[in-house]
Amino acid sequence: MPIAFAIGMRLDPSPVWTCPFCPLLCDDRLASATGCALAEAGLQACRWPVGAACPPARLDGQPATLEAALAAAAQRLARSRQPLIGGWGTDVAGARALTTLAEATGAFCDAAAGEALSQTLRVQQDRGGYTTTLAEVREHADLIVMVGRGVLTRAPRLLERVLDGRTTPPQIVHLDAPGELPDTLVRLHLLVAGKTPAAAEALASPALATLAAQLKAARYAVLVWAPPQPGPHAALCIEPLMQPLQRLNHTPRAAGLPIGGADGAMTAQYVHAWRTGLPLRSRHGPRGLEHDPLRFGAPRLLADGAVDLLLWVASFPGLLAGGVPAVAGLPRIVLGLPALAAQLGDARHTVFIPVATPGVHADGHLFRVDGAVLMPLHALQHDGLPGVAAVVDTLTQSLAPGRAAA
Repeated sequence: MPIAFAIGMRLDPSPVWTCPFCPLLCDDRLASATGCALAEAGLQACRWPVGAACPPARLDGQPATLEAALAAAAQRLARSRQPLIGGWGTDVAGARALTTLAEATGAFCDAAAGEALSQTLRVQQDRGGYTTTLAEVREHADLIVMVGRGVLTRAPRLLERVLDGRTTPPQIVHLDAPGELPDTLVRLHLLVAGKTPAAAEALASPALATLAAQLKAARYAVLVWAPPQPGPHAALCIEPLMQPLQRLNHTPRAAGLPIGGADGAMTAQYVHAWRTGLPLRSRHGPRGLEHDPLRFGAPRLLADGAVDLLLWVASFPGLLAGGVPAVAGLPRIVLGLPALAAQLGDARHTVFIPVATPGVHADGHLFRVDGAVLMPLHALQHDGLPGVAAVVDTLTQSLAPGRAAA
């Protein structure tokens, strides 16, 4: 697979560009004038200095050709018997290729945002829920409640998107109780349901009682939250969010809008589910496909020494901050945007292959935050970087024919 590293990056003059750097996938502005700090930071992370070559592949800390890196990665995959495919920072084509590779190698599968995905899914499985789309919020919501912190950090243009074109803007309320959010949400549910004991009702803040009244009076209320924000016990927040929504839907309408799934996480979840019937945090093992959201989480597998190789995929800059998990002596194959080369440095036991970022260096597709639309991504500049799908397909084809899943 030949690769030609281009010099610098120009911005496509096309009037349409879909920004891949947050769950909203905004497609209404030029890449040269996004007006969004998150988009600007993402574009900057995907650039390299004009006149400089893109960082090459690396093999155990040393520069290598793409062919040599692919050969080394294939050899290490072939020797592995319990690999973990993590990160999943890619688009639809990349996620499809990773699922095929997982089936061929008996791999565990978990995204970088696996905990947030898993917590949200578990509440949906246990309680059910009501979710909505950006179009529904824009057309019908008359009360929007922003729950907790972090929503506008993850999706800076959210309110702009849902308020655009509204002649009568909805009422917007911010609900935040640092350190006490689960308790606050439980009280809110009880107030909405009218089941709050007198003593507990007396302890409820006037603002919370007012919010409960506003929710009951609204024609279409929407609760917005960021799933990664509540932390490892997110279900304690998400479940009491779903309960008032269920209650409110007895008479008017109400729905939730979780702002998660960035950096390809939602896309990976959908692709793995439609290809296999199960979400991520699954293993393609000798007993067939198994799903366990607790045992098969990447942090736990790595901490327990349960895997013998990590294939980490991070083609979006949002995954740079978390870095690449490292366990002493554990072989790693890292497919990431070129900026990851500086983080990895001279790391031993590591094969690094720079790959294209969908929507910047390559075309692709991602699911929008509400799951209702599969958005096409168009490259600003085809720089010769291979896509995740092309690299993973090459690795899959290199495995010995008929190899049994470990």
